[in-house]
Amino acid sequence: MSLVSVIDYGMGNLKSVANAIEHLGHQWEIVKTPEEIQRATRLILPGVGAFPAAMERLSSSGLVDALNQRVLLEGIPILGICLGMQLFADKGYEHVVCNGLGWISGDVVKLEGGEGLKIPHMGWNELECADHFLLHGLEKENVYFVHSFHMRLSDPDQLIAKCTYGQVVSAAVSKGNIVGTQFHPEKSGKAGLRLLGNFLNWSPS
Repeated sequence: MSLVSVIDYGMGNLKSVANAIEHLGHQWEIVKTPEEIQRATRLILPGVGAFPAAMERLSSSGLVDALNQRVLLEGIPILGICLGMQLFADKGYEHVVCNGLGWISGDVVKLEGGEGLKIPHMGWNELECADHFLLHGLEKENVYFVHSFHMRLSDPDQLIAKCTYGQVVSAAVSKGNIVGTQFHPEKSGKAGLRLLGNFLNWSPS
């Protein structure tokens, strides 16, 4: 059993994430300050809302430096969910151009949509998965998306799952101890719980 620290920066679906962690038999805590981040051994960064506002809140609360220390220098595992995953990118293009955390090489851009497809992309889509620990047991599963922007990766090797919504959508990414999902595992039923369990039981080398 691991203690999971869920980051609260005022833009995350904390209750649903915490309920899913508890259902899997793991303990959780909500962390809001750099000092609390320093105690964390496993992190989840959820997110709902706009990229620039999220980066402003992380920066103004002093969490960016703390996250860089723990994640980049100390290598503790982190899972980003939806907007949380997008914040890993170099830049976001929602309303204004905004720097992200710069952990995953790429940009966050608006979905193109297409004939008969609404934006935001909202609903269940089938995953196409690479062979990656986070996705064990999820090949061809349907998971739940709610988003208008997606991550356009510079390095295709960092893409571990995709779906199609008028275009190829980056559904999950990975780089070392950093993993993220564009979809919401906490809202994706048994498939989402399986993914969260894979993350919670993961021990990066």
